[in-house]
Amino acid sequence: MEAWAGHEVPRLPGRGQPLRLYDSARQGIHPSDPADVARMYVCGITPYDATHLGHAATMITFDLVQRMWRDAGLTVRYVQNVTDIDDPLLERAERDGEDWVVLAMRETALFREDMETLRIIPPEHYVGAVESIPDIADKVLLLLKDGAAYRLDDGTGDIYFDVSAAPRFGYESNLSRDEMLEIFPERGGDPDRAGKRDPLDPLLWRGAREGEPSWPGGELGAGRPGWHIECAVIALNLLGDRIDVQGGGNDLLFPHHEASAAHAERLTGEAPFARHYVHAGMIGLDGEKMSKSKGNLVFVSRLRADKVDPMAVRLALLAGHYRSDRAWTGELLAAAQERLARWRRAAAAPAGPSGAEFLEGVRARLADDLDSPGALALADAWAEQALAGVGDNAGAPALFAKTVDALLGVAL
Repeated sequence: MEAWAGHEVPRLPGRGQPLRLYDSARQGIHPSDPADVARMYVCGITPYDATHLGHAATMITFDLVQRMWRDAGLTVRYVQNVTDIDDPLLERAERDGEDWVVLAMRETALFREDMETLRIIPPEHYVGAVESIPDIADKVLLLLKDGAAYRLDDGTGDIYFDVSAAPRFGYESNLSRDEMLEIFPERGGDPDRAGKRDPLDPLLWRGAREGEPSWPGGELGAGRPGWHIECAVIALNLLGDRIDVQGGGNDLLFPHHEASAAHAERLTGEAPFARHYVHAGMIGLDGEKMSKSKGNLVFVSRLRADKVDPMAVRLALLAGHYRSDRAWTGELLAAAQERLARWRRAAAAPAGPSGAEFLEGVRARLADDLDSPGALALADAWAEQALAGVGDNAGAPALFAKTVDALLGVAL
């Protein structure tokens, strides 16, 4: 599967600072210290609807991670998936009387356009679930033969992972069993499924059903993969047994990231699967979380159609810290539009305060768990001084613009 087109990222003088990130498993900020190659896997979309601002905020978060690693001189290997076969996609296609393949292709193409306009650096590998099914089936078979998985005896052909094969299950989310049982059915789990050994056991392989798409699974029988094993296998195949960051929205912490890490660790014997489990906050509208069920999503493509500058959208989402659940409002967008215009005027000023000090300040703020609000405040202060005629450094406005472009992804 093809990713979107990239853009040239300016090279900055000197070298960036080591990145410190909050790890959900350890519940604290720790250094992200890859040697020479940084490996990151971010869970992508299930393409049954357009890119909303929650998706955009998550992708901007991990775009900042990639920019900081590159600025520090690291080679970045970044993989993102597309869950182009899953129940929500099939349900939406059936509801709308549409071919699920056409729906997935259209929404994936729209997602690519949105990412390109938001200036998200594309992943090295952009991988669909469908193209990965043979590899996934092989790994499910390994888990089955290893005794870490079992087949239900109800004739469906469904195969589940046995969470008792992952003694540390729960270490990533830090949830109690009661909390996991409460959340599991809300996020695609089936704790009441008859025949399961444990209510928390996640699905690995769904046996073929009449009227549903399925693929050959060899010894597994025809079917299609579960969601969690999809991400584990794609990451293992392309990034190796251990990765530096597994990322996504905080709604993926459990069960998705917990289960995918358990699958990967059982397959490789290496733990933890990721050195950092990093989760972005949710974006709300009018005091409520944005969700498809509530019908209150704000789509990036709609904003683009309304001629909103994508750089203003990016700035609005950067105005809050990535880990915080936060609101999208008209006032937030208006403030971002004003900020963008002010920064562009400052970048065109004849001179300004030290651009080198500004660069190091932004590096320091973003190195501290991606403190984008702090970085924006530094840029506001620099722009205010430049527009007031403070400073006589003729090269500062150009370095200001390059810093904002390279580290924040905002083109002035």
